[in-house]
Amino acid sequence: MASTWSAEARAAVHAALADAHRVEIVDELALSDRSPSELKAALGLESNLLTHHLDVLEEAGVIERTSSSGDRRRRYVRLLPGALEAAVSPVRSYVARSVLFICLANSARSQLAEATWNSRHEVPASSAGTEPADRVRAKAVEAGLRLGLDISSAIPRSIDDLTERPDLIVTVCDVAHESLRGWFADVPMIHWSIPDPVRAGTPRAFDAALRRISERIDVLAPRVRPLVPRAGRAGRTIGLKDDPTWKNASRV
Repeated sequence: MASTWSAEARAAVHAALADAHRVEIVDELALSDRSPSELKAALGLESNLLTHHLDVLEEAGVIERTSSSGDRRRRYVRLLPGALEAAVSPVRSYVARSVLFICLANSARSQLAEATWNSRHEVPASSAGTEPADRVRAKAVEAGLRLGLDISSAIPRSIDDLTERPDLIVTVCDVAHESLRGWFADVPMIHWSIPDPVRAGTPRAFDAALRRISERIDVLAPRVRPLVPRAGRAGRTIGLKDDPTWKNASRV
């Protein structure tokens, strides 16, 4: 539902909630429909003020008022499903055959992101680094195992060694993101500013990085749909170094 809401409609919901009384009304309606008299008693509002707030919320598409199926003179107020989620959820979505996670060394954050994504989504993910390390960090492996993710056999690789054009790129490292300006110009790119756990070097830092990655994946995953190839058209594999559309790209 969220994807059908325009920016103007979402802004109207935010504006409607820019009042403490209207937030309290929404709180009351979160789990139960209420009659205006019940809301008046619960919130201590005068009838005319309550009516004003309900008008604002209804106009913004947050609530609706319906007649009772018992006493037709009585009305109930209910929170419309999805209205609040629509206001705060991102509206952009993606269609992809593959997702690529990138960090500097491909030894911790992007490896953990790849493993987390692949444990939750049908669109396959891979990872790479702008300056890949020799091996995956031991503490990253341990952090993954604590959450049931096994990256012990993963091997860091360079973005220069990619053989397939990704449909969506997620950078999980500020340094990598800033160095990739000019690259992947025709591929959607998302950036998550995840602190480098290697700097602190503690299990807590690696756990925190993985937790933040997991939280961001929880938000993004529902917004990515698998691309269904047309009949008779298989996905193509390319050497990116030889792709003329990428040859002129350079890292800065």
